[in-house]
Amino acid sequence: MNKNIVKKAKFFSSSLTLENQFQEFDEFLIWFENKKKEEQFIVNEIPFSKLDQWHFSQNQESLGHQSGKFFKIEGVHVKTNFGLNKEWHQPIINQPEIGILGILTKEFNGILYFLMQAKMEPGNVNILQLSPTVQATKSNFSRVHNGKLPAYLDYFIDSSKSEVLIDQLQTEQGGRFLRKRNRNIVVRIKEDIELLPDFCWLTLGEIKKLFEVDNFVNMDARSVISIIPLIDYALVSEIQVNSTEKVKDFLIKNANSLNIDVINSACNEEGAYRTKDQIISWYTSMKVDNELEVKVIPLTQLRNWQITENNIFNSNRYFSVIGVEVIAGTREVKSWTQPLIKDLNVGLLGFLTKKINGILHFLVQAKVEPGNIDIIELSPTVSSSNIDYIKSNKKLYPNFLEYFIDCQDSKIIYNTIQSEEGGRFYHQQNRNMIVELNESVNLDLPENYIWMTLSQMMDFMKYSMFNIEARNLISSINFLK
Repeated sequence: MNKNIVKKAKFFSSSLTLENQFQEFDEFLIWFENKKKEEQFIVNEIPFSKLDQWHFSQNQESLGHQSGKFFKIEGVHVKTNFGLNKEWHQPIINQPEIGILGILTKEFNGILYFLMQAKMEPGNVNILQLSPTVQATKSNFSRVHNGKLPAYLDYFIDSSKSEVLIDQLQTEQGGRFLRKRNRNIVVRIKEDIELLPDFCWLTLGEIKKLFEVDNFVNMDARSVISIIPLIDYALVSEIQVNSTEKVKDFLIKNANSLNIDVINSACNEEGAYRTKDQIISWYTSMKVDNELEVKVIPLTQLRNWQITENNIFNSNRYFSVIGVEVIAGTREVKSWTQPLIKDLNVGLLGFLTKKINGILHFLVQAKVEPGNIDIIELSPTVSSSNIDYIKSNKKLYPNFLEYFIDCQDSKIIYNTIQSEEGGRFYHQQNRNMIVELNESVNLDLPENYIWMTLSQMMDFMKYSMFNIEARNLISSINFLK
C-alpha cells in the first residue's frame, strides 16, 4: 500500500470511529462543560478610548495596534460588475500576516487521534469552543503581546519533530478580511507527549459528531477538518483487496450506518456531470468575466458609515466595529483589549445537493467578495448575511434561497448554527444547511453556478479555490449517517 493511500486510510478509519480509548463520549462532554466553570472568562464592550495599545491613526484613517502588528481596521471602496450591488463602502480587516491553524495527530492502537483544545475566544457566542491544537497569528507566535508561546507550536514549525500530513494555504472571509490567508496544517507524531489540561484526544468520527451541535466546533477547527482527504477510488480498491479482516468486518457490520451516497460522491470520477477540465474552463471564465476594484480609503471617507465613541456603524442591517476588554485565565495573555467585528444578525450558508447520473453532486457558486485574492472564490449555493432581513423582501432573495426556506421537495441533510472565528468576530453566527433535492427537480442555473461531486470539490480544495464558508460546510459532511 503506497504512502498516500495509507494516510487516507488512517483518516478514513478515524472518521468511522466513535469509540475513544481515553474516555467515553459523554465523559468528554462533561469534561468540556467543566472547563467553562474552571476559568474566569469576562468580555465587555468598551469605548474605543478605553482600548489599550489600539489607536486611531491621524484623522481616524484606520484603527490599529501601536506595534504595527496584529491587524488594522481600514476602509475600502468597492466596485464590481458582479451581483446586484455594484459599488459600496465598508470597513474591512487588514491582516496581511499568515497565521497557523494546526491539528496534531497520533496513532493509538491503530486509530488516528486528533489533539483538540478547549479554547476561549472573546467573540465566541458561548465563550468556549473546540479548537485546533494550535490557532495563532504570526504576531501571537512571534510574541508581540509578550505572552507565552502557544502549546505544541514547535511540532508545526520544526519539521524534524513531526510528519506533515496536510499543509495548505487557505483564505478567510472575503467579505470581512482583505486578502487574508492562514496555513492549515495537520501533522503526525510518534513520540508520547504531555497532555495539557485544556487539551484532549478525539477521533475524527467524534469531531464530526460534534459538528451536529450548535456552536461547539470553532471555525478554525472546521477549516482544518475540511481539507482532510478521506477516501478515493484507490483507497476503496485497497480496502476491498488488501485491508485487514478487522477493517472488512467493520465495513460489513456498519454498512447500514454508512452514508453510501456521500462515499460514492467522494470516490466517483467517471460519473461526474462535468469533467475536471470543464470546471477549470468555467472557473477561468468566471475570473475573466468578473471585475473587482478595491481601493483602501480612510475610515472617515466611508459613505453611510459613522465613527462614534463606541462603534463604527452603518445600520442594524450590517455589521459594526466595536472595542472589547477581555479577561481570560487560560490564554497566553491573561487580559487585553481589542477591536472586533460585531454582527448579531444570523446569516445562511447552504449547499443544494442532487443526484445526477446516480452520483450526489453539490451546487457550487462562483462568488466575488472584496477581500478575495483572485476575484473569484467558490462558495456555497447560498451565502448571505442577515437572512431574516433578506427573507422579508423577495427582491433581495439570492438564487435558490427558496429551497432552504421551503424544503417541501427536498430533504434536509444538515442543519446547525455555527459561529464565526471568535478572535475577530463578536457573536457572529450562520445557519449551516445541506439540502438534497429530489432528482426530478430541474434547476435553471445562472452562469456562475456549477454542479460538482465531492471528489471534485476535495480536489480543487487543495488549490485554495473554495472560500471559508464553503469549507466549513464541507467539513460537516459525514460518512456515517
